[in-house]
Formats: sequence, structure tokens, C-alpha cells
Amino acid sequence: MSISPMAMKAYSAALESGNEFKTGQKKVVYDDFTETLKKSLTRVNSMQTEKNQMITAFAAGENQNVHELMIAMQKAGIAMQLTTAVRGKVMEAYKELMHMPF
Repeated sequence: MSISPMAMKAYSAALESGNEFKTGQKKVVYDDFTETLKKSLTRVNSMQTEKNQMITAFAAGENQNVHELMIAMQKAGIAMQLTTAVRGKVMEAYKELMHMPF
């Protein structure tokens, strides 16, 4: 299985915009788990806030664009589902660790 040039380009762009591997003279920069979790929760919260503002504006008649409202609602819903799933997995892993003998 080979990697397409388009995938390599996207992978390179993601590395440049986010964390970097140690290549040559570049220094490795990684967020710790706590920072990553805080950033993710902040993004999910901002999506929920944006969704609520759009619903309020739509109900007040200020915004008539149903498509943007539905997209915002779906984004916020999926982000919340993913956050809940990750929370469940973290709790499951914690319980597994607590049952391990040391």
C-alpha cells in the first residue's frame, strides 16, 4: 500500500501547522496531555456557544440561513459525542489501572 502524494502534502501541512517532529535543526514541540485536553474542551465549548447564539438569532428572526444553523448544530453535536466517547474511554482506562496489582 503506497501513500498518495496528496496525503503526504496534507500530512506535511498538518505537521507544519501543529506539532513538529525532530528533523534536522527543528526542535520537537509537543503539548502535554493536559494542554491538549484543555484546548479540545475549549473548542467544543466554543462550538456549543456558537450553536446557541445561532439558534437564538434564528428564533429572533435575525438570521434566515437555515443551512449554516444546521451545519453548526451538527458540528457541535458531533464534537460533543466525540468528547463523551473520549471521556468514557479515559474513565475505562482509569478503572483498568486501578485494578492492576502493583
